[in-house]
Amino acid sequence: MDELDFALDAKSIDDDGNIEGLAVGYGNMDHGGDVVMPGAINFQGRKSLPMLLFHDQKRPAGVWNSFREVSEGLLVKGRFSMSTNHGREAHGLAKDGALQGLSMGYKTLKHRFEGKARQLLDVALHEISLVTIPMNDRTRIISVKDLVGAGELPTLPQFEDFLREAGFSKTQAAAIAGKGLSSLLRGEPGNTTEADEYLSALAALNRA
Repeated sequence: MDELDFALDAKSIDDDGNIEGLAVGYGNMDHGGDVVMPGAINFQGRKSLPMLLFHDQKRPAGVWNSFREVSEGLLVKGRFSMSTNHGREAHGLAKDGALQGLSMGYKTLKHRFEGKARQLLDVALHEISLVTIPMNDRTRIISVKDLVGAGELPTLPQFEDFLREAGFSKTQAAAIAGKGLSSLLRGEPGNTTEADEYLSALAALNRA
């Protein structure tokens, strides 16, 4: 069984044991080179899924019982089993921030390769686990804004993702992020157009 991870927002966990998060994100590549395409999740008639700790079938922590596709991916809701040790442990760790990701356990039914990326077109979802460090660090706009606000530059992948989400094409995003950042770092006085575009985009982002 394969695994694919996504970040978990601790604010989506309440004291009563309810949890909500994005278990699957569409269109972005994880560190293993996999990309989940919209509509790829196959529940095979299942109405609920196990909530595990670290994909360990001996450590069930609760159950996922609500699934909804949104533009970003698959939004899931579930509940910790507060009457069990594993459930209480998982709930406490997640609330404290020790568990920072959701990871889906799945079997690939259909895929294709696009360059170096393996696009998942049909996957059978078996379980969703809570994990410490998610493999997929999908860049959110708020994350890039935090970097800019702190006076730091986002990485090329982070800024390219932001530009893509803002409406730029893949080619445009790569050109602005790549050429602009490289020109900025080299400090070339005669080649400032790309750097200016990069800085202008960052300034606009910081004002948003």
